[in-house]
This record gives sequence, C-alpha cells and structure tokens, in this order.
Amino acid sequence: MPNSDADQKNAAVAVHNRDGRGPVVVVCEHASKTIPAQYGTLGLPPDLLDSHIAWDPGALAVAHELCEAMDAPLVAGELSRLLFDCNRPPEAPDAVPERSEIHEIPGNQNLSDGELAHRTHVIHDPFREALQGVVTRFANPPVMITVHSFTPIYRGQRRDVEIGLLHDTDDRLARAMMSNAADHTDRIVRLNDPYGPQDGVTHTLRTHALPVGAVNVMLEIRNDLIRDAAAQTAMAAMLTRWIAAACADLNVDLPFKVAT
Repeated sequence: MPNSDADQKNAAVAVHNRDGRGPVVVVCEHASKTIPAQYGTLGLPPDLLDSHIAWDPGALAVAHELCEAMDAPLVAGELSRLLFDCNRPPEAPDAVPERSEIHEIPGNQNLSDGELAHRTHVIHDPFREALQGVVTRFANPPVMITVHSFTPIYRGQRRDVEIGLLHDTDDRLARAMMSNAADHTDRIVRLNDPYGPQDGVTHTLRTHALPVGAVNVMLEIRNDLIRDAAAQTAMAAMLTRWIAAACADLNVDLPFKVAT
C-alpha cells in the first residue's frame, strides 16, 4: 500500500501517494460503502448496504495494487455512491439514486433542491477538486485509469463478461489493452461491456481526461473474480502488464517496466 505519510483525505475523498512519479493517475470513485450517521441507513437493510449497490467490492484493493506497481497517485471516494455517485455529474438523475438495480432507496426519495445541492457540495465537489488537483500536478497529461467492479448477476441475468475495458471518444488505451489481452489471457474481455458511454458511466473520463488529451481507460472487473487479497493481487498484476504493454504500443513512456 502507498506510503501513508503522503496520504491526504477529507470526508468525501482520499488521495493516496499524492507525490507518485506517475505519469499515471488511478481513480476509484466507488471505493467505499461508508454512510455517515446523519444519513442513517437510507432505509435499507444491512445486506444491501454491504452489496454492490453501495460500492464496488474489491475495486479499491485492485486500485491500490495498481497505484503501488506504477508509483501513481490514487484518488478514491470515501463515501457510498448511494449518497452521491462521483462518476456522475450533479445534474444526472442517478447522481443521487432513488433506485439502484431493482432496489428502491427510501432515503433518497423526494429530496429537496437544497439537500441535493448540499450533497453535491460536500461529496461531488471535493472529489472533483481533488482529482483535478492531482491531474494538474503533471507537466503533461497523465494516463488516467479508473477502477470499478460489477456484479455477476444483474436484474436476474448472469453476465459472462469478466473484464470490461471501457472508453468514451478516446479509445486508444482500451483498444491497445484489448489487443494485448487477446494474446495473454483466457478471460472474457470486451470493450464497453457491461456498460458503455451510453449508460453515463464515463463522466470521470469526460471531465478529467478527454479535455486535456490524457490517454485513458475505465476498468470494469466482475467482482466474483476479486473477492480476496490473492485474487485482487493477481488481477492487478495482470492488468498492470496489459497497461504497460498498451502504453508501449502507444509510445507512452512509463517510469516502470513490467515483465510480460
């Protein structure tokens, strides 16, 4: 795990390894299921507050492994996406979700404009500002990698895809990683699956990578593949190899070498 002496955080966001030499920024928007006491349980039972609707299980551990392997800063959300999804703009209907998958969120129903604005101010804005501050520290746009996980069963349907490489209008890194993955794994890897930009999931890339021309990718990992520390370490090692090989193909110079 990155040097804690360099870590900085507030209630909504943590920046780990802020002075990492990069030039890579790792992002984990849905890192935490934490809901502060003032919000209660949002009317949900404990099992749902532990489930994928509240966070991306396993994603933060993989993000930390990538951060360490690449000596990259990591920007991570510290609060549950049920309070505010930091991978959505404030105006998006699901930024503060009234429903997630098949589950109603009673504590998010009929919120006033004032409460919605408050959540934007205390969750979305600090996350955005922290990430922007990390990105602008680099003289040239860093590679941006966002890390997510997804549930194997969604709305009762089994998903066979295991790793998604998601992109918006800039598909350079996703396609280069896909090319490298095809030769080095029997995992089921697909572009823009199980989600894509049409689902509104590329907000972080659109806001912080595309405007500055940063090479970027959003990783979606099926969460049954990263349930324990050994699986998380193995997944991160494989992804690091793909990223390093893809960046080499794109003539992006990274300050580390990874054996393939």
